[in-house]
Amino acid sequence: MERRELLRLLVSAGALHLLPPLARAAGTADDWQARFEAAGAPWKTGFATPPDDLPLTRATVRGRFPDAVAGTLFRIGPAGHDLGGERYHHWFDGDGMVHRFVIEGADVRHQGRYVATPKRVAEVRAGRRLFEAFGTMPPGVEPPTSADSINVANTSVLPMQGEVLALWEGGSATRVDARTLDTLGVKTWRPDLAGMPFSAHPKVDPDGTVWNFGVSSGQGLLALYEIAPEGTLRRAAVVPVADMPMVHDFAVTERHLVFLMPPLVYDGKRKEAGASFLDAHVWRPELCMRALVVDKQNWERRQLLALPAGFLFHVGNAWEEDTPHGTLVHIDYVRSDNADSVFTTNREVMRARRVKSTHPRLTVATLNLGTGRATQQVLAQEAEFPRIDPRRVGLRHRQVVHATQTRLDVPGFGAIARTDVESGRSQRFSYGAQTMVEEHVFVPDGTGPGWVLGTVLDFGRQKTVLSCFAADHLAAGPVAQATLSYALPLGLHGAFVPA
Repeated sequence: MERRELLRLLVSAGALHLLPPLARAAGTADDWQARFEAAGAPWKTGFATPPDDLPLTRATVRGRFPDAVAGTLFRIGPAGHDLGGERYHHWFDGDGMVHRFVIEGADVRHQGRYVATPKRVAEVRAGRRLFEAFGTMPPGVEPPTSADSINVANTSVLPMQGEVLALWEGGSATRVDARTLDTLGVKTWRPDLAGMPFSAHPKVDPDGTVWNFGVSSGQGLLALYEIAPEGTLRRAAVVPVADMPMVHDFAVTERHLVFLMPPLVYDGKRKEAGASFLDAHVWRPELCMRALVVDKQNWERRQLLALPAGFLFHVGNAWEEDTPHGTLVHIDYVRSDNADSVFTTNREVMRARRVKSTHPRLTVATLNLGTGRATQQVLAQEAEFPRIDPRRVGLRHRQVVHATQTRLDVPGFGAIARTDVESGRSQRFSYGAQTMVEEHVFVPDGTGPGWVLGTVLDFGRQKTVLSCFAADHLAAGPVAQATLSYALPLGLHGAFVPA
């Protein structure tokens, strides 16, 4: 099939995997909102809905933020979890709220605004849910007209050319003004690509080239993008993938794109029967975890390798080396034995329930492109939200910054760590028993060791705190902290832009 015909098929099918056979009739009152409100768990603040945008507010600063972190930390996550007395049944469903922390030495200011997607605007106007979501099928919803009609723009951000792209992997990126956080509309890379899925985990090469992908589950197609540093599209095409899995993240090396594909496979019949998009997926461990390696220069050159069955959300980094026995691709990622976290853990928090789930572990896999064999080593560290020095994307690296330390009584993580993926050595800082750690990013500082910057929900004080650490002395604790007078909903991903 010609490339343009494949693109047309992908665009036209972009929302088909989201269409139920019929709009669901309104049923009995949903009790998730009542259960959430009645729950006594103090950490539920992290999953509460801010009633409105959050104006620019000065934080209370202890210490002084280093000159290298003068700039803006952008963060985003689900925030609009309930509307009209109905509560979403999955953390990933909520309307996105984008945040900016403006950092200038001893002065830190915060602002948060909902991303005004067409979906959010229509539902707020109606005072109720109008559309289905990733993990929830509200009663009485109408079939979506396109993927972008249900786009919640809630997963990650990509600063680009003075704007911030708010990302949601099911549809288009949404343009946001970097200074005001005004929503500017959807990003269309090229007219014939309008509405194509654009994932929430693009990778930026050290030269500024942006690589990304998108998944069309119903059609079994994987879209690939190459974007020039100045923000113009160089290439876009699609490749077929059998037994299309849920793919959330990927990695790049100097010469390849690398996709680890868990055996959580889309089943169109389940969707046709009225399941949510999430519940249309089936765990099929017999498929193993497939590693798809795509040549950066020639997307027709692809190779599949197999790893033991497991689930992942996030990848840290990948790099490659040529050996007498073939090219080796090394990739570190966060592995779980199964997909309980997406089906159960991230659902039950929406009614303020903590449930036991498998502990995700930092894992290093080696893919031998010469022999077609793949091996992996599971490290000791519990982990999520891995980040590296952005200057080392696709290159050999050792240090990964990640959340760690699960607890029995609180969901999420209580500490931040920096782990050497070659030696396995790790140092960490624990924020305390009444905290929930969010993603921390690495900020370069010339030839120095750099800094680690990130937020934590202190639910004991009902406040959100921004912290800065010396990257090579993480265990020593923050060199500076900025405490807001209020708590933010727990977010997902962020990006730092220097002043």
